[in-house]
Amino acid sequence: MDFKQRAKQLKKDIPAILIALKKKETPWYAKGLAVLTICYALSPIDLIPDFIPILGYLDDIIILPFMIAVTIKLVPKEVIEQSRIESEQLSKDGKLKKWYYAIPIVLVWLIILYLIIKAFI
Repeated sequence: MDFKQRAKQLKKDIPAILIALKKKETPWYAKGLAVLTICYALSPIDLIPDFIPILGYLDDIIILPFMIAVTIKLVPKEVIEQSRIESEQLSKDGKLKKWYYAIPIVLVWLIILYLIIKAFI
């Protein structure tokens, strides 16, 4: 599988991981890593700051896909396959494209902005 195909597959796997989180068959440690991965992906704080040339984007290119791949490996194969089928169905029905999925991200950024402003005022 080449890089483009792997990237497309990882993009499809993210909703499947979210669906797998809700299933009782998913082990607690897989759920924990999935939550950690989601928090890291949504966090404005990176291990390597983005303003560092080239290195700053390596975590987005290497660390996140690695965390997603490990999470998928920890979820039982039957559960992840069923979750992929469910996410494809939701995608076809248009239910995955909801604007309110962005609310947590916007809230985190607003809190950070508030804290920055409060620190300087």
